[in-house]
Amino acid sequence: MRARRQALVTVLTAVLLLLASGPEAWSQDWPRSGWPTPLPSSRVPFPPYELRTLPNGLPVLVVPHHEQPSVSFRLIVRAGAMQEPGGKPGVASMVASLLNQGTATKSAGAIADQIESAGGLLSVGSGNELSYVSGAVIKDQTDMMLAMAADLVQRPSFAPEEIVRQRRQIGSALTVSYDDPDYLANLVFRRLVFGLHPYGRPAEGSPDSIGRITRDDLAEFHRTWFVPNNALLAIVGDLTTDEAFAAATRAFGSWPRRDIPEVRPTPPPAPSRRIVVIDRPGSSQTEIRVGNLTLARTHPDYLPLELAVRVLGGEGANRLFGVLRTDRGLTYGAAADVHALRDTGSFVAETNTRSATTGEALRLIMDECARLQREAADPRELRGAQDYVSGNFPLSIESPAAIAEQVLSELFYGLDPKGLETYRDRVDRVTVADVQRVAKVFIRPEQLTVVLVGDADAFVDQLKALGFADYERIPIAQLDINAPTLKRGS
Repeated sequence: MRARRQALVTVLTAVLLLLASGPEAWSQDWPRSGWPTPLPSSRVPFPPYELRTLPNGLPVLVVPHHEQPSVSFRLIVRAGAMQEPGGKPGVASMVASLLNQGTATKSAGAIADQIESAGGLLSVGSGNELSYVSGAVIKDQTDMMLAMAADLVQRPSFAPEEIVRQRRQIGSALTVSYDDPDYLANLVFRRLVFGLHPYGRPAEGSPDSIGRITRDDLAEFHRTWFVPNNALLAIVGDLTTDEAFAAATRAFGSWPRRDIPEVRPTPPPAPSRRIVVIDRPGSSQTEIRVGNLTLARTHPDYLPLELAVRVLGGEGANRLFGVLRTDRGLTYGAAADVHALRDTGSFVAETNTRSATTGEALRLIMDECARLQREAADPRELRGAQDYVSGNFPLSIESPAAIAEQVLSELFYGLDPKGLETYRDRVDRVTVADVQRVAKVFIRPEQLTVVLVGDADAFVDQLKALGFADYERIPIAQLDINAPTLKRGS
């Protein structure tokens, strides 16, 4: 017992002496290390592929992939919110959602039963610039699956009862979404940055527009845009190229081509400082979005800008997270991203914070945007962003469906898919000077659009104190995303 007591006294004495010597003395022997360095980069060959065009104008991409006895396909049609009637946003989304809900020869139930009995997968959807049908099946069901896809895109029935059901589902989803501050912040931000350009319209529609969409609207949109010379098809899996092209011809070869109209959308507005507060009384937090118009996906500076924005708020670097979360404890997360599309694009920095710290968080985001222009990035920041992007690329081509999506994306934007083979090299060639150069051109601190969604009474005085006195306040009950001023009745 005495020995144990003596040992305890000895240990406590040693601890007290260590603490008395101060943190400088006892911390210097503690093992320290920085972030682990990434593994050496190794060459990742892109799988071989072949591209042919059917006589009806449908480009068909084939990527043989023999690891499993399965086949995946993805058919995209160059028709989305960009091509729909300006007064009825949501047409493209509703058309896509109804593709697998019945055709001229099969009911929605029959389609689902046939896919399930074959052990296959099938999905449909749309976005700003495209609609798609994609699926996967075991090899010996390839003809069935492609014939099914051809039936969906050529002969959807748009049955009245299915339209009613879809309208009800979309309306319910929008009701929930409009109660979500994150959704509202993104919605209003896009509307402000892109203005009356289709990119500024909600692709899923609005509560008002969904009720105005008729069956004739859906049929006309489908008849105009769903043609083979406005589509792309990718087939990836356990087929030879000849087998895949033969299967594509059997399924889609009789799809008649037609001329498609040219779309001339309203140009987006020039970047300008605009601060909009969407007032949600009682909110304890504020959603913050800051950004401006940038560039199209095909712009030669797309990759340098992507890395510049990653330094600001992306994986591998993320100054915003360091300042807002680590240094100040104002939020649980902060990020920035580039959204580059066919016509143009945007960059957005985003976070949320307590109402009481809204002004401080906004000021810090604005300061970091200006610092990205004013000061060259630390080479370690750029290297971290490059390592993330380069290291993530092999993961983006590890499955047949992912391979098809990568190549289709390049073809959709009119880029050469061979660029995928040099993608990692091009990432590594971006310099600190490139980052600062594109930041000066495309990130405009004096012309940033700002959206704040929260309890306005709790933070508008902060905005005035920080020099953001020129703001627009819109009560949530008066928000109309389709109105010129964003207010009902305007």
